[in-house]
Amino acid sequence: MFNGTTQTNPVIECILSRSSAKYYDPAATLSDEQIYELVRIGTAAPTSFHLQNWRFIAVRTPEAKAKLSPIAWGQPPITEAAVTFIICGQLADSSVIPERLAPLVKAGVMPATMVPEWENPARGLYFDQPQRQRDEAMRTATFGAAAMIYAARSFGLGSTPMIGFDADGVHREFGLTKNEVPVMLLSIGVERAEIRRVYA
Repeated sequence: MFNGTTQTNPVIECILSRSSAKYYDPAATLSDEQIYELVRIGTAAPTSFHLQNWRFIAVRTPEAKAKLSPIAWGQPPITEAAVTFIICGQLADSSVIPERLAPLVKAGVMPATMVPEWENPARGLYFDQPQRQRDEAMRTATFGAAAMIYAARSFGLGSTPMIGFDADGVHREFGLTKNEVPVMLLSIGVERAEIRRVYA
């Protein structure tokens, strides 16, 4: 307990009260605005050197769900939840850092002279280091997914992270690039409260 606030802190309560949903209301949908907000919050998670090396693909139409379901082992949340995000990490690439930092420079948050101070160490860390590049992709995507999981909980929605899927199939069917790694699937939707139970 810190300063006697742990038991009443809404952030801590959100984390402690979360459990993975198993059953969703298949008739419930999320609006474009709600999906955008989940992604916006996900992209507020930290990334190394401000790489922002992630992509979130929202699978929400019946056609897209039907395409994903067989390569995700037919897991019910794929077809029943309002949306399933394909959480992708992108292999760490230091060359994108000037572009990523440009808005901060323009806003006066950091001087332009500081950009090489970020780019050069990143190049030394990741250049010609495929394992480090992939490790960073996995870390980044996981941070983003975690932020979306707790955001969903705070909005009264259920979420189900899943690692059971055919990665090659996801690459093929959803047009991932060669530098993208499908890290997990994350279903989010309205949980069927009458049979809600702790599931993983």
